[in-house]
This record gives sequence, structure tokens and C-alpha cells, in this order.
Amino acid sequence: MKLIAILTGALLLPLSLAGNTANSSHTLTSTEANKLVSLPLHCVETPYPYKTGVVLASAADLQEPSAVHPVFYGCFDWHSAVHGYWSLVNLLRQFPELAQKNDVKAVLQRNLTADKVAREVAFFSKDINASFERTYGWAWLLKLSDELQQWQDPMAKQLAANLQPLADLIAERYISFLPRLLYPVRVGEHTNTAFGLSFAYDYAVNQQNTALQQLIAQRAKDYFLQDKNCPINWEPSGYDFISPCLEEIGLMQRILPSEQFLPWLNQFMPQLANPAYTLAVGEVSDRTDGKLVHLDGLNFSRAWNLYALAKQYPQYAHLRQVADQHMAHSYPNLIGDSYEGGHWLGSFAIHALNSSKQ
Repeated sequence: MKLIAILTGALLLPLSLAGNTANSSHTLTSTEANKLVSLPLHCVETPYPYKTGVVLASAADLQEPSAVHPVFYGCFDWHSAVHGYWSLVNLLRQFPELAQKNDVKAVLQRNLTADKVAREVAFFSKDINASFERTYGWAWLLKLSDELQQWQDPMAKQLAANLQPLADLIAERYISFLPRLLYPVRVGEHTNTAFGLSFAYDYAVNQQNTALQQLIAQRAKDYFLQDKNCPINWEPSGYDFISPCLEEIGLMQRILPSEQFLPWLNQFMPQLANPAYTLAVGEVSDRTDGKLVHLDGLNFSRAWNLYALAKQYPQYAHLRQVADQHMAHSYPNLIGDSYEGGHWLGSFAIHALNSSKQ
């Protein structure tokens, strides 16, 4: 039934799902935005099921998630709630006339208040929570803050100001932590260092946080500049939702000028230069298993990095087709999927679609 709905337009993918071609083009249209926005609207105020991920200092810490995290208590866990809010802001910023624009605005104004953010800051300020959401949730929080800062809307200005104390605290956490992180984390899940630095670097550049920008650039070089022959044939691990090899490329593409980046890339993954390069998509065997459904996220992660590379460097334009194939495989699963995927995968799809813009 889902495939029939997709092919008849209930979930319009801007390419032929029956036969992906090099001419396929993925774009985020208003039609798609109106479908995708339903995912974060559904989850950001859905309190359960919820995975806390906290360290308890005493019995007093056993509280309702909404008491501890009055903003980010939905979408199953803290970081998914953060990128759920990012999805709402990003879609409304791009498509101000969304059919559910009033619902989106109401949710944002109801939850991104100065008082509620202050309670989130209080949680993070406790020593026992120093490593909470490091660095995956940190990166998404800065991405949300950056999105609000760039949104030219009177409401957004106030929301950005409300969130800024938490963004400032997270930026300080990065500055404190990175000099102590001697070795990068290269897994395909939340703690991946390259992913955790990419969004933070974008924030630092856009918000002119020179200290954070320079630190990330230096640590990225320390961690990755000497890397060669990334074993992408080892991907994916069973629970990957981001690509260790391609996320590293995405970070280095941000921080290195082309005269340094291209020779580095040729040492790191020389096979990408082959116009005939292919990469098998990640397969999900059970869509009700929250860990196994991670592989759809891997496909979106690969896509956004391949799109970015193809867009900036014409000699890698052939990688758009590889990205398109990954999108075509996972995008149809978003609408009507179980909560295990629906509470977070929409954000990944939106970011990949944004990255696909020519």
C-alpha cells in the first residue's frame, strides 16, 4: 500500500522511484515541505516513549522528562527533539506559507521561551551533566540556533534571543572539550567527531564566533589531515546512521581551501574521482527496530555529503547520482513509518534535500 501511495503522489519524490537516473533531481518543494513538517509537529510535544540518557546524582533527579527538559522533551530523546525544532524552523523559513504555519508558530512560541530555555541551561550547568549529548546533541543545538539567527522574521528574532544562553553554553562546552579530546571518535553513531564538528563549524562561521571557528579548524586538522585510504568498504556497521568516511570529508571540505582539500581527498578516498563510482545503500531489515532503522539515516548522511562535494567541485559531479540513489532508497519510508524512524529521520531527509540544491 505504501508503494502505491508513493507512486500516485501521496509522497512525491522528484525522481522516478522505479528507475533512478543520472538526470534525477531531488528538490524540497512546498508539497514535500507540507508533508515533512507533519513529522516534527507530531513528535516535539509527544512526551512518551522517551529515552533520557541522563546520569542520576540522587533520587531527586528522577523526574518527568518535561520537568528536566521543558523545551526538548519530545521526539523520544533530547537530541531528536532539538533537530525536530530545527526541522520546523527550517521548513517555515523556506516556505512561509506552509499549510500548518500557524501550528508551527504556536509550537515554537509555546516552547522556545526564555524561562524554559533557562531550565535547560540549569540542567547543562550541573557538573554531572557536563558530557550530556556530547557532541551530537550539541551540534544540533547550534544548528537550531543558527537557523533561528538567519531567519528574517520578527518572531524568530525573539526565539533566537531566548535560545542564545543555551547556544552560548554549548559553544563554551566545545571550547573546553576539544583541547582535551586527543583522538577523534570515528564511529557511525552519535559520538562521531567529524559530524559533531561540522554543524558547530557552520554556526561559528555564520555567527562570527572566531574562537570556536579557529579551534574546530585546528582540531579537525589535528585529527584528520594525515588520514589516507578511508575504508568505506567497512561501512556500514550494523547501527550506523552517519557515514564515518563521508562525514570526515564533509568537515574537511568546510575547513580546507580547495588547493589543500582536493589533494587531501585524493589521498583519503581516491576512488571517488572515478566517474563510474558506486556505493551500495544501507538496507533496513526491520523498520520497527530503532537501531536497525538507523541505516536510513546513513543513506541521508551519505547523500548530503556527496551532494555538497558534487556541488562545489565539478569534477565530482557524478556523485550526485550516487546521492540520488541513496535518497531514492530511504525517502519513501518517511511518511507513515513507525515512530522509531519517524521521530528523527525527517530532519536528516530535510538536510539532505537542502544539500541537493544546485
